[in-house]
Amino acid sequence: MVEDREKKSVLEAFLFLSGEVLTYASLKDITEIPEPEVKRLMEDLIKEYRERNAGLLIVEIANGYQMVTNPEYADWVRKFKSTQVSSRLSMPALETLAIIAYRQPIIRAEVEQIRGVNSDSAIKTLYEKRLIKIMGRKEAPGRPFLYGTTREFLQYFGLKDLAELPTLKDLTREEAA
Repeated sequence: MVEDREKKSVLEAFLFLSGEVLTYASLKDITEIPEPEVKRLMEDLIKEYRERNAGLLIVEIANGYQMVTNPEYADWVRKFKSTQVSSRLSMPALETLAIIAYRQPIIRAEVEQIRGVNSDSAIKTLYEKRLIKIMGRKEAPGRPFLYGTTREFLQYFGLKDLAELPTLKDLTREEAA
């Protein structure tokens, strides 16, 4: 049925967007599809995903449904997750990253002098997410690490190169608009 296909597609989209268990009741309320029909459509979707041996599956959990990765591909998912940069950065991390991006190569002490606070945690986070790298050591007492941005930094912000970073003039123009 065409109507069933559309309803299944809507349910599938909700499961994908949610990332969490959606109960029968919530699916019924959102779609205005009667609960027995929601159950039937979801059973069809579960079967379709299993038959395709898809990378994603729909599973029934705690009086509801959730879209999950197929356990058969767990090794691939782990590999992907270990190479991905989390999309969320804290404000201190973003502030630290901006300083490094505009002032690179720069040492931690210079970052902290600009920020006025300890930046160990933010630098560690940025380094672990591969947004910054160690570019060498400064010829100064203690030979501190010099930090700069990485190719992943450019990808994260959709930049071709560092010349595409907005200037102070660009930023003040945006605030005025």
